[in-house]
Amino acid sequence: MNIASKLSIIFLLLGLSACNDFLEESPQGNLTQESFPSTASEAALATNACYATLRNWYFHSGGYPILDIMSDDSYKGSNPSDQANNLDPFNNFTFTTSQDGLDRWWNALYEGIKRANVVIEKVPLIAMNDNEKAALIAQACFLRAMFYFDLVRAWGGVPLVLDTNPALTLGRATEEEVYQVILSDLDFAAANLPERSALSTSDYGRATKGAAKSMLAKVYLFRKDFVNAEKFALEVINSGEYQLDPSFSHTFSIYGQFNEESVFEVGAQGKDGYDNGGNQYSNTQGVRGTPNRGWGFNRPSISLQNHFETGDPRKEGTIIFLNEVLDGVTIAGDGSTPNITYSDPPTNSIIAEIECYNQKVWIPGTTTAEQWGHNRRLIRFADVLLMAAEASNENGKAAQALTYLNQVRARAREGNAAILPDVTTTDQAALRTAILNERRSELALEGHRFWDLVRTGNAPAVLGPLGFETGKHELLPIPQTEIDISQGAIRQNPNW
Repeated sequence: MNIASKLSIIFLLLGLSACNDFLEESPQGNLTQESFPSTASEAALATNACYATLRNWYFHSGGYPILDIMSDDSYKGSNPSDQANNLDPFNNFTFTTSQDGLDRWWNALYEGIKRANVVIEKVPLIAMNDNEKAALIAQACFLRAMFYFDLVRAWGGVPLVLDTNPALTLGRATEEEVYQVILSDLDFAAANLPERSALSTSDYGRATKGAAKSMLAKVYLFRKDFVNAEKFALEVINSGEYQLDPSFSHTFSIYGQFNEESVFEVGAQGKDGYDNGGNQYSNTQGVRGTPNRGWGFNRPSISLQNHFETGDPRKEGTIIFLNEVLDGVTIAGDGSTPNITYSDPPTNSIIAEIECYNQKVWIPGTTTAEQWGHNRRLIRFADVLLMAAEASNENGKAAQALTYLNQVRARAREGNAAILPDVTTTDQAALRTAILNERRSELALEGHRFWDLVRTGNAPAVLGPLGFETGKHELLPIPQTEIDISQGAIRQNPNW
């Protein structure tokens, strides 16, 4: 592996976190990995560096939203030729072990783990306030768990790097071993992090008790431990710390940043460049052409457009259509991109794709720089409610499941009783389908759909026509570069 050799302490000192106060701290002095951190202020700096990974373009599945592209929610996007060789293979499941981007995602996650390990290993040795020390370590544990959760979902069992001086050639741990580290880290985080209400506004974006418990619920849901998934989701719900934003669209806007629906989000500043506090996640998906707000990747699919129930406001809140007016700007789109692409030329009777964009990343402004100021919402309270609904249903508690499911639907209809009626079925199978459908409507283009299809066993039926192969595409291929560097210590996933 090249984890140790690729990471240096200088990147720790470039750490910028999720809000202005700790976004703008400067590196202090000539520090080395052997001596850093050794003071309380350096401990805080090292912890801030862990958060910086969340704004690294590569952290977002290698830079491009491949998890949405691999689902039925979106296509590659942009113009037809742009990144075709790199991203079209994710549209049709023809990607390979050397596919562009997979190595970047892998390395970004291990970079974050390296930074977290510095805090977890070295901060306990620093003479400082015990409560502050525990809080910093808990933040690093939360983030390390998040990084490993992405790794284990994407690749299965992966090398476990749990200290700052790992062996250069590490083999793969089992999935169970990775999950035990994730659960241990999250348990510690949940016990030692503050509630959201205890944060000052300058600390918005830091991990909280609610974020750790929400992650525990999600991890247990993936492991089909519905008892624990329900337990932790309900602890978040019953904490009184969170509530749904009355407006679905508002919660994604710059005016909805760090609101009471936000359980964990990645803060950023509207400035070009990672080192300036920006996050390119939104710029990658922003409207292409007129107005020029980004590259235009992650185009909402016809399947997603047809999925929304009649009158569901979330369709308009999720998708930007051509000629729509947002913040006084008419969306004209990209001249080199066909407005409509047909799947049966020259007859042209079946629409395969229309030019449209992801509205959840829209930021008002006049240049592409503002798009770098989008805060990516990694955990929303709506997701927690739907996890509670799903786990409750699997535990035979249909009435409880309906309560949480219908809260999400009620917010979506925003007082319009003529649309999105409450779900009433108590049949477990029918309710299971209703909850998964609701997750698609509510969480579209946020990177959840592919994982949901795989973990529920629905991927073969839904994604099979797109090229998904059972026994192969549930996991991504280990980047071939990592296998080569490990000198064979890392083995490839089945059927790759």
